[in-house]
Amino acid sequence: EISDSKSKLQIMLKGKRIPVFERILIAKDGSNIPVENSVFVVKGENGEVEFIQSIIRDISKRKEAEEKLQKSLEDLEKSNRELQQFAYVASHDLQEPLRMIASFTQLLEKRYSDQLDDMAREYIHFAVDGANRMQNLINALLMYSRVGTRDDPFQPTDCMEVLGQALINLKQVIEENHAIVTNEELPIVIADEHQLVQLFQNLISNAIKFRTDELPRIHISSVTTGEETIFSVRDNGIGIDPSYQEKIFIIFQRLDGHRFPGTGIGLAICKRIIEHHAGRIWVESEPGKGSIFHFTIPIKEVTPNE
Repeated sequence: EISDSKSKLQIMLKGKRIPVFERILIAKDGSNIPVENSVFVVKGENGEVEFIQSIIRDISKRKEAEEKLQKSLEDLEKSNRELQQFAYVASHDLQEPLRMIASFTQLLEKRYSDQLDDMAREYIHFAVDGANRMQNLINALLMYSRVGTRDDPFQPTDCMEVLGQALINLKQVIEENHAIVTNEELPIVIADEHQLVQLFQNLISNAIKFRTDELPRIHISSVTTGEETIFSVRDNGIGIDPSYQEKIFIIFQRLDGHRFPGTGIGLAICKRIIEHHAGRIWVESEPGKGSIFHFTIPIKEVTPNE
């Protein structure tokens, strides 16, 4: 530290500026005090050094806050690792018993069909349906847990190609419901391509699912401001009551009961994807008059949010 001080002094005497630096001082009780030190030379009219001024600022509280932040980040990393472990367990250990329940129950119905009455067949149907719904729920949880823990690096992503892939994935449901999906020209953004495909896919499939008696019409557009691109997915569906418009992004919130199929996790995944991209998502809607889902993606390159 002495040699370092000498080198700093030599730099100052040459008239060069020294950046603020940190050091450790020893208190009377022997404890360490982290400080921020700024030093500068004051010269007279003849250019000679008159005195050297050193300003020291105690940064103990800041260092304590930094340590707490670092611990929080480490805890978050540990939590993500545990989440990945959960995903592994859910995708293997939890799914196998469900497959067995469904398959053996169906085998029971097939083998003893002539001995079963209508009520027994109905019970078997309930058992198989319950196992299948649990499998779908586990798969949805897996997808939700993997956002932010297993992803691709953010890179320039053509949203026209992303939308095209989402429409290919939804080809069957679009044709079955005679849905009309239109779009304006969409930009290139910095994002995870696979997650954006999932995002568009979830929003479009929701618009088709929550339809009225009219043919589903979905329109995708965007507008770029100085800091972000705002995407909009408009539909002519059943709409959402204003009191529920925040709740729909919460995991497992199904405001329609069991009227519509699904796990109640699709919009929660959308929210998680957008937050991972440091963006926002919200909805404008009125019952019976359709909905417009808006989401934003920053223009500048960002570090993925965990």
